Amino acid sequence: MSQILITKKNQQKHPFHLVDPSPWPFVAAIGAFSSTFGGVMYMHLYQGGGFLLSSGIFTILYVMYVWWRDIVREGTFEGQHTGAVQQGLRMGMILFIVSEVMFFFAFFWAFFHSSLSPVPEIGGVWPPEGIEILSPWEVPLLNTVILLSSGATVTWAHHAIVAGDRNQALTGLVATIVLAVVFTALQGFEYLTAPFSIADSVYGSTFYLTTGFHGFHVFIGTCFLTVCTVRLYLHHFTRQHHFGFEAAAWYWHFVDVVWLFLFITIYWWGS
Repeated sequence: MSQILITKKNQQKHPFHLVDPSPWPFVAAIGAFSSTFGGVMYMHLYQGGGFLLSSGIFTILYVMYVWWRDIVREGTFEGQHTGAVQQGLRMGMILFIVSEVMFFFAFFWAFFHSSLSPVPEIGGVWPPEGIEILSPWEVPLLNTVILLSSGATVTWAHHAIVAGDRNQALTGLVATIVLAVVFTALQGFEYLTAPFSIADSVYGSTFYLTTGFHGFHVFIGTCFLTVCTVRLYLHHFTRQHHFGFEAAAWYWHFVDVVWLFLFITIYWWGS
């Protein structure tokens, strides 16, 4: 006689997710401390600094994988991400994007502070004397078209997920990733061919800081969308339950809008 095993799901009278005890915050803290301490030791040529730095970075990367693996399991397979939990996740993502907006607000403040009232040390003009600027109608304009197109393709993927068309969603996500890689390659080409460096007065500092920080966000967003593509391929997303993708799409649209401000102010108005 076969035995039937019945697993009883834990009953709770609230919609919130009370997470199980996890070692990953503690391990991540050790990795962050090791990478910081090891980085200081390495830059001051202390013995063992390189090993400590490498082990700290490896620990952080490992925790990034296993911690998010646990979150995917809880939200996708255990059903822990209820409507109330997803609402909290949405608010958290919105606050994160707002904090990133504050970063770029500070960078644009530095740019306009220097450009609207140029000091005598840079010739009293903007761009500073001796700086050969990049034409905004070449690579920057092409990158603008590419990034706006990627915003359209990620929206296409979102609508396809909501409509239940998995193949269309995969196509839209792959197109977005390809456009992101092309944008990053063109940005790197622009840096290699730029006639000025980050050390060339305040113009070089603000240009490379702002565009480089945006490029870093493009890289993070590309990784975000790549993970979403893999999860979509593995049937992790449904028409009603796909906040992981929504967060990536929000982040990508934020990257698009920041680039528009970059193009209009630093590349076009600043030239």
